Amino acid sequence: MKRILMMVLRNLYMVPYGWIRLCYRAAHVDKYTEEDMYAFLRWIDLHANRGGRVHIDVHGRENIPDRDGFMFFPNHQGLYDVLAIIEASPRPFSVVAKKEIAKIPFLKQIFACMKAFMLDREDVRQAMQVIINVTKEVQKGRNYLIFAEGTRSKNGNRVGSFKGGSFKAATKARCPIVPVALIDSFKPFDTNTIRPVTVQVHFLKPLEYEEYKDMKTTEIAALVEKRIQSVIDANI
Repeated sequence: MKRILMMVLRNLYMVPYGWIRLCYRAAHVDKYTEEDMYAFLRWIDLHANRGGRVHIDVHGRENIPDRDGFMFFPNHQGLYDVLAIIEASPRPFSVVAKKEIAKIPFLKQIFACMKAFMLDREDVRQAMQVIINVTKEVQKGRNYLIFAEGTRSKNGNRVGSFKGGSFKAATKARCPIVPVALIDSFKPFDTNTIRPVTVQVHFLKPLEYEEYKDMKTTEIAALVEKRIQSVIDANI
């Protein structure tokens, strides 16, 4: 990808040092606190974004819950999505991602540092175990991100269908659900251009457990999807 190459070339003075540190941390995640690891990832992310001429326009940071133990549910536009949210969110979080991501250099190391869960969508038993594990982690006070569409929409700023099953961990953990609207997040890595690009990240008002406890997961999914698409439509 042209933009990734530009990110490397424009940060050439720090790439060897940063890459060695990233790989070391990815292989020794238990040596660092989550806060320290997240600060390091944001440092890497910020340099990559500046080098790649990607500007993150953040809205609604005040909607991120004060207490840990919440879940982000963004729309899924492309490979760049998590990197956009890392710069936008001052609060550490981890990710549930499809196992294929673990084969992509750089993203593989980033997700290892985040202690992400890699999901095998063809293995129902493994997927259920991931839900159980995420539920326990959120109840302990960790924050997670799940793409409820399951895969990239490939329709630009049109949101795909949100899957009810993606919200099972949130409902079991009884945690705040934070919808996140991404706009133009497909442009940095999923288009063949190196022109400057602005990615919008909108943190929407969270749904508290008391608001959704009597709803089916499919109803929660439809509500979150509608709110995200409304924000996207209002800002493009």
